[in-house]
Formats: sequence, structure tokens, C-alpha cells
Amino acid sequence: MAVITLRKYGTWMLGILASIFMCMAVAAASEPLPSWNDGATKQAIMDFVVRVTRDGSADYVPEAQRVAVFDNDGTLWTEQPMYVQALFVADRVKTLASQHPEWTTKEPFASLLKGDATGIAASGESGIAELMAITHAGMSTDEFAVIVSDWIATARHPKTGRLYTEMVYQPMLELLAYLRENGFKTFIVSGGGIEFMRPWAERVYGIPPEQVIGSTGGLKFEMRDGVPLIMKTPDLVLNDDKEGKPVGIQRHIGRRPIAAFGNSDGDLQMLEWTCTPPGARLCLLVHHTDAEREWAYDRTSRVGRLDKALDEATARGWTIVDMKQDWKTVFSREDAR
Repeated sequence: MAVITLRKYGTWMLGILASIFMCMAVAAASEPLPSWNDGATKQAIMDFVVRVTRDGSADYVPEAQRVAVFDNDGTLWTEQPMYVQALFVADRVKTLASQHPEWTTKEPFASLLKGDATGIAASGESGIAELMAITHAGMSTDEFAVIVSDWIATARHPKTGRLYTEMVYQPMLELLAYLRENGFKTFIVSGGGIEFMRPWAERVYGIPPEQVIGSTGGLKFEMRDGVPLIMKTPDLVLNDDKEGKPVGIQRHIGRRPIAAFGNSDGDLQMLEWTCTPPGARLCLLVHHTDAEREWAYDRTSRVGRLDKALDEATARGWTIVDMKQDWKTVFSREDAR
């Protein structure tokens, strides 16, 4: 009898423990922002979302007005040791070099083919513009989208060996999803090329092409052999960086955002445009402080310099993410601290 009772007790206890673990698993699955450490940064994000979405809140914002804008390089995915689009340009020049033997002596192509960053920089804005024209113009938007899609499908980061599309920040993917679950429409507002990002942004970030804003080249309509095409031209219509970001937002969205996310001085004007008006606003900077799991850089970095914007964020009380302290993971669950 005692043995039977003990067995029944053991079965009962196993059932209780299973229920407890099941409840814990459900709670963990439903927790917002699971890759963010508990603390002031995570709480600031969640408090803002509650304030603008809760019925009856003094700061309630109708769903149609819940616009959130995100920089891309250094905010949603890595930008070190070089901007991803710059690497795309370099690869395109190398691919096309066999058709252009004159490039071995013509700048900035000669410097690029030799890997001479100083020589490329010496060519100035006109040299960079020529590189962009050769690699981004003279073809239809559909042709360019195929080239970009093929490249991004196989291009790998020189340090980690991962696909660039795997070098996205897990905490920021969760933040995008969290905002969308709460009625926000999320946009990319990047200094990168709009036509470079559109082919893959929806697959990687869940952001459709019409919600991608970036530096914009010229376009023109042509009929070729009875087929209507949109052709890419070499002129620059919008440099969507610094002062250009609020302009791009106004042109494409027509609403001032209530939340903006960046990581560098190039994002400062976008954050100022977002957070200067009264009402509930969230402006957030990602500060790269984790040399072990990613990179640590700010005021003196050649790529993604964060200097004036860091001072402004501190002075204005904006939210600053300390990557080392605030993120449990950077790129994947495997690198969790």
C-alpha cells in the first residue's frame, strides 16, 4: 500500500512539475524582446509602446500615425569593417574588369582592383560617383534587382564567414516585430541605395519595398522592343543621409515618425526631426560597445562614426543602447552571454 501511495505521489508531483515548466515556457515565448537584458533600455522601449497604444492613455496615438523609422547600416545589421554596399560595388567592379582592360590604369578603378583604399579616397566624390554609375546605372531596375539578389544570396562577411543576411541584429529583429505587433508601420531610412536594399529587405527584416527609403538615383521610362522598362541613370536624386533623411521621410511617408532608431552621426537629423515635437516620442541610438561579439567603436571610427549624436542623445535624454550590456545576443542565440 505504501509503495502504491508513493507511486501515486510521484506521478502527481511529475504532473505538477510538468505544468510549472509548461507555464514557464509559455511565459518565455510570449515575453517581448527576449534577446534584450532587463534594464532601463528595454523598459524605456516597452513603456513607450504602452503609452502610445493603450486606450485611454494621455499619450495614445492612433494606429495610422504609429510610424517608426530605422537606419540600416549599424542599426539593423553590421557595418564593419566596411559598408556592405561598398563591398557590393567592389565585387561588381572586379566582375566587370575583364570587359574593361583600361581600368587597370584608370582611377578609381585601378586603386579598387588593387585594394588601395587610400587611392580610392583620393579620387574624391567624383571618383565614387563614377564607381556608383558603372555598377548601379545603365540597366533596368529589374536587372539590377536580380544582380543584387544573386550577390546577397552568397556574399559572406570577411571576418565571420557568415552570409551578410545573417549579420543582422537579433534584438533589432525582435524590436521590429514587437512594434508591428503593436500597430506600428516600420520603415528603413538609410544612406544606402534604395534599389540595393529593396530586393532583400522584406525577406530579412519583414519590411516591404514600399517601406524602404534610401539614397536614390535617377530613373527613366523606356520602351525597348515593345517592353516597358524603368531604367537606372547615374544622376543622384536624393542623398538619404544626415539632412537628407528627414527629406526622404517627408517625400516617401508624408508623416513625421514617433519613433526613430539609428547608430551614427548620419542619423542625428532623423532623430531630431522625430523627437523635437511635443508628445510621446522614442529616439534610440545603438552604441557599439562590444568588441568581443561585434565591434566597439564610436567617436573616431571611419565607418559609422558616433560623436555629435552621442552628445545630443545624452543631452536630450534619448535612449542609448549599450550593446555589451543591453543585448543578450547580437547575431544569434549561440553568442548569448
